[in-house]
Amino acid sequence: MIGTLSKKTQQVLCTPELVIITERVDDVALLIAQMIRMGLPKILDKHIPQRGCQRELSWGWTAIIWLAYILTEGDHRKVSVAHYISRMCNTLSRVTGQAIEVLDFDDDRLSHLLRHLSKGKTWKAVERDLNRQSIEVYQLPTAIVRCDATTVSGFHVVKEGGLMQFGNSKDDPNLPQIKLAAASLDPLGMPLTIEVVSGEHADDTLYTGLIDRVNVAINKAGLLFVGDCKMSSLANRLHIASGGHFYLSPLPKTGCTAQEMPEWINKGLDKAREGGLESIFRENELGEKVLIATAYEFDRTLQEPLVKTAALQERVLVIHSPAYAERQSRGLEKRLDTAQQHIKALTPTVGRGKRQISEEEKLITAIAEILKRQRVEGLLKVNYEKQCETQTRYIGKGRGSNTREQQTTEKIRYQISAVHRDESAIATAQQRFGWKAFVTNVAKSVLLLSDAVLCYRKEYRIERIFNRLKNRLNIAPLFVKRNDQIEGLNYLLTLGVRVLTLIEFVVRRSLQKDNVKLPGLHPENHSKETDKPTAERLLKAFDCITLTIIQDTLGNEKLRWLSPLTAVQQTILNSLELDGAYCLLQNSG
Repeated sequence: MIGTLSKKTQQVLCTPELVIITERVDDVALLIAQMIRMGLPKILDKHIPQRGCQRELSWGWTAIIWLAYILTEGDHRKVSVAHYISRMCNTLSRVTGQAIEVLDFDDDRLSHLLRHLSKGKTWKAVERDLNRQSIEVYQLPTAIVRCDATTVSGFHVVKEGGLMQFGNSKDDPNLPQIKLAAASLDPLGMPLTIEVVSGEHADDTLYTGLIDRVNVAINKAGLLFVGDCKMSSLANRLHIASGGHFYLSPLPKTGCTAQEMPEWINKGLDKAREGGLESIFRENELGEKVLIATAYEFDRTLQEPLVKTAALQERVLVIHSPAYAERQSRGLEKRLDTAQQHIKALTPTVGRGKRQISEEEKLITAIAEILKRQRVEGLLKVNYEKQCETQTRYIGKGRGSNTREQQTTEKIRYQISAVHRDESAIATAQQRFGWKAFVTNVAKSVLLLSDAVLCYRKEYRIERIFNRLKNRLNIAPLFVKRNDQIEGLNYLLTLGVRVLTLIEFVVRRSLQKDNVKLPGLHPENHSKETDKPTAERLLKAFDCITLTIIQDTLGNEKLRWLSPLTAVQQTILNSLELDGAYCLLQNSG
């Protein structure tokens, strides 16, 4: 860019022995301003008080500055923070109004912060106040809460009593893990409560604690809790209903459900032939209505004998999804091909080093094991034959003769001649694909069958929490070892997810309210406009904002210059009501 310098700038540059400081501001000012507006530093300072000998910078300001670094750099390592702070002191001091020193962010101090956050009483209080403040300030909808869990692996040594343990892994079964359970507010996907437990815990045991903490945060009855099949255990459903709330989740195909599901599918197939299933449509990106499911429902009453409570009235929604049926069919085809290959490999051609099967019982057992492992019992027919080879040899050593005694041996092997698909049985099995059962205690007058299906289809919203933790914040692998550090770091990173979620939700709501679309957020198509930008693209729009400060040798500021904000950046700041976030950096004094 070529421009004309002002007289003041020319005079400053003519002054000998100047110090020029340049800092990359980018999205840091926006992130810190957003966290201040959320009340995060005040809430943290309220529940993590300072001690007499502590450095001046409070824990609240320490936390949000560290969070700004993590959100900008995608790096949660403590060792790298101090170097970053040393290059950002002017910016951070201006936007926070605090005196910032590199010593405020050394490894020991950040470890102390994580230790404070790991305390259950402290974290729950922070979580409660932050939820109430966010709901009130941003007027967030509080009708639907989604629950789910994930795992986070790490290269840790497994110790007794440690958080990092082997368990049912959703990432890498060869690594120890922690389990992270979350409850989020719908539709924005903001984490309301987080629970960190050791990796061997079962998911279904985590939901009760989450639900109780959501009750404290929102403090109203009639919430709809939506979760996966682990949330639908009878104990969890009773707990939700006893609190005056509602649930919606799929039933696992185990226990009583596994026994009853075949009959429910039969009833669904009969209704399909009679045209008695309800069709459910959803609008795609092109504005076209697409069939996503057909379904029917029935009511039932359950009584838990071990719990003294009233009978549980609920609706069972039996749903057939064409997309799910197609996935199951593709999976079956893959398993059939694999089973055919493995069965044929049982009897290789005769050759050196190729073991043969000489007993029919062993062959039958091996075939049955493959069919069971691939879940294709009754769908393949295997033909095999018995082959006998007779050999006559002289007994003992030496040259044979007419008078020498001979011995005849018979060598038996079994050879698979063909593996056929039973197309009739396969077609019958495929007819039963695509069926799932859901359960809810919401009255039909409040939540229609079609609305229930569409509501659950938005379960991906809570998955975005875990996606951001693992991709934007790079939670795995964890670069901390002690239990309190692991727990505290997870809580800190979920605060970062809150910030991203609120930025995205508030900007989208503002754009759609004003009927405005933002251009230039998609580098692959600069002319593309959107009113549903992601937080990641919004922050990316603030790249390459620099602050230049010119000082004399005594440290007196002579000139301060900030990169001009674009129209898109101004629109984003206006939507967030953070118009003055970068003004603090431009003004002198």
